[in-house]
Amino acid sequence: MYYFPQPPFLILLFGLFIGVTSGLTFQTLIEQRMQKWSKNRTDQDLYKLEGFDIRFSYWGICLGIWVFLAGGLLIFGFGPISAYGVTLPLTIGTGALVWTQLKEVLLELQKGGSKALDLDAFN
Repeated sequence: MYYFPQPPFLILLFGLFIGVTSGLTFQTLIEQRMQKWSKNRTDQDLYKLEGFDIRFSYWGICLGIWVFLAGGLLIFGFGPISAYGVTLPLTIGTGALVWTQLKEVLLELQKGGSKALDLDAFN
């Protein structure tokens, strides 16, 4: 009798857990930085996103997404090397693009305040 191995659902859940917890940490850090910046606008540039804590939590999000996506491919029968190999460039590329967009949005917010992000003005 041939034995079919169980799909690695635990890897998928582990990646989701890492991504969500890092995301909540990142959200809290960004909110704290925004509150600090709104009280003293000349203190620092908002868009620079400097600091080990912010970068570490963001790369934690990327790590969680990488493990989650690779776990999804593992469930469909891909090997571990191919699953992690395919999802690594996808995760790095998406993470870099989102980081760049976040910096641009924060720069717009710093220049024009919350009115600069008003999407209803484009109607």
